[in-house]
Amino acid sequence: MNQHYIETDIRVLKGLEPVKERPGMYTRTENPLHIIQEVIDNAADEALGGFGTTIAVTQHTDGSISVEDDGRGIPIGIHPEEGVPVLEIVFTRLHAGGKFNKADGGAYAFSGGLHGVGVSVTNALSTHLGVTVWRDKQVASIAFSGGDVIAPLTVQPAGRGDKKSGTRVTIVPDTKYFDSPHIPQAELERLLRAKAVLMSGVTVTLTQEKTGQTQTWLYKDGLQGYLREYLEQDALIPFFSGAWFAGKNDEQFAEGEGAEWVLAWTREGGLLRESYVNLIGTTAGGTHEAGIREGVFGAVKSFIELHALLPKGVKLISEDVFSRASFVLSAKVLDPQFQGQTKERLNNRDAVKLVAQATRPALELWLNQHVDYGKLLAELVISQAQARNKAAQKIEKKKSSGVAVLPGKLTDCESNDTSLNELFLVEGDSAGGSAKMGRDKEFQAILPLRGKVLNTWEVDKDRLFANNEVHDIAVAIGVDPHGMNDTVDLSGLRYGKICILSDADVDGSHIQVLLLTLFYKHFPRLIEVGHIYIARPPLFRVDVPARGKKLAQKVYCLDMDELTRIQDKLLKDGMKESAWQVSRFKGLGEMNAEQLWDTTMNPDTRRLAQVGLHAEFVVDDAQSKSMMHMLMGKTEAASRRAWLEEKGNLADADI
Repeated sequence: MNQHYIETDIRVLKGLEPVKERPGMYTRTENPLHIIQEVIDNAADEALGGFGTTIAVTQHTDGSISVEDDGRGIPIGIHPEEGVPVLEIVFTRLHAGGKFNKADGGAYAFSGGLHGVGVSVTNALSTHLGVTVWRDKQVASIAFSGGDVIAPLTVQPAGRGDKKSGTRVTIVPDTKYFDSPHIPQAELERLLRAKAVLMSGVTVTLTQEKTGQTQTWLYKDGLQGYLREYLEQDALIPFFSGAWFAGKNDEQFAEGEGAEWVLAWTREGGLLRESYVNLIGTTAGGTHEAGIREGVFGAVKSFIELHALLPKGVKLISEDVFSRASFVLSAKVLDPQFQGQTKERLNNRDAVKLVAQATRPALELWLNQHVDYGKLLAELVISQAQARNKAAQKIEKKKSSGVAVLPGKLTDCESNDTSLNELFLVEGDSAGGSAKMGRDKEFQAILPLRGKVLNTWEVDKDRLFANNEVHDIAVAIGVDPHGMNDTVDLSGLRYGKICILSDADVDGSHIQVLLLTLFYKHFPRLIEVGHIYIARPPLFRVDVPARGKKLAQKVYCLDMDELTRIQDKLLKDGMKESAWQVSRFKGLGEMNAEQLWDTTMNPDTRRLAQVGLHAEFVVDDAQSKSMMHMLMGKTEAASRRAWLEEKGNLADADI
């Protein structure tokens, strides 16, 4: 490495270079399926908008794959501002597309494509990509290689009487970007089948030129037929299915937002749980799944309470209702916010309310119209709750002997289920008060910490309990201090998640470091098996006024980088910079209970980072001990200063 660091060392990536340099940031690189899916999703967006009825995918003998739809066809003219053919812009520029404008008159009211990134990533990672468009009685074509134009746009008149419209994209993935060049056939078929299931009346085909075989999917009974094919045994009660979408005058949601769903309960066998947003499969779930859980749990619990079916001493939780439930959920959200370009998880907080509001009234009505079926479901749910409580009581009996008296400032949770329970170690009494009021008392416990925690790196295990804060943490957790190679008894562990909750500033980071030092040095087994987490409260709040169909909203940002991204998005949406207000939280104490719950404690909307141990970074390893001693040792100020002078330019400090 050169010692100099000068202006010419800064490299600016242009065009599609960022995709080629770091493809894993834009797509899945195990195989090329995801870059093919980006094109399929665009065809599905046309069908979702009611502009197409067929999606045809062909695997050609030369290894290429084509996706053709009968939608409106991508515009083929020159962009009025850029002076370049629109077809070239769509496939060669990041963040360019027709799905940013969701207001009246936009090309797409609802779509899975959001960022104008998908097909340009496909283009960048392909040795060849050809596009043919039929529209306005014309046929246009253009071709690319590695994201560069190799055959400029040509436009020819269509044949007489030819009213065909649509788009065909042919892709040859560049295998050097992927771990395997082979597209998993079963996954591709499952993807196409799901599109057909979610779009009743749309025909989806997959043709293999090598064998001449064509598979066709066309579903008229939609989600119910899909779920019925999967289940291994008959459902306990008839399938509960339905759909709800907001009307034009809805005060909470945009016109067309809503969900379609089907649920089934079985006593045994495998379960199917799939969710989609604007036809995009969300394999990691998200807030729309949280919404169906909230709505269905509320309806079932209400039915059980109304008919006085719950035995004394039994308390229901959401998992009791869903432990034997299968569901397929398809949500429509005007402006979905996904976690990453691969769109595996939905993050919109209002989607919880959207789906819960859609499902709960419908299920409550159905259960009370079919009381016998409702009682069968209640029996299953109550038996699940009783089995859960019985298992928790067994654990409690094992750990009841010799347990120290719990600290007085601990606000404990009601549940005895260690796998469900969470302990929040909260910085300060003020934030501790908000956390107590905002928590879910069923499974969340709060232990407020006063002042800075003791630096325990050089404290012997036998002297730990001389410090009140450390003593209270250890007793609340229920595990004794230990070393990495010690035999550890975790049967007394009272919480499956131990969450460090401190301010999103420098002092909060210091407290995190001190607590992580405590766990790393004296409770390493808890880190090793994944029980330690860091809660990530936001540093900023952006108050966005109402605009068009969108209601006023509060957007929370973890840090300056996320704030910048949100503000850039608002500017791209056409808002003036002075239209919104930015507030910075000085600490957790400034948040009220509702804000703290919504941003930091709610399992469905929070951001929680799990702490792990690198395989080489263990306490008894000489190199790691030396590094930790330099960072945390009381006599190592000179070594720390030298280290910071050498490495300080690698960190971004928020001071």
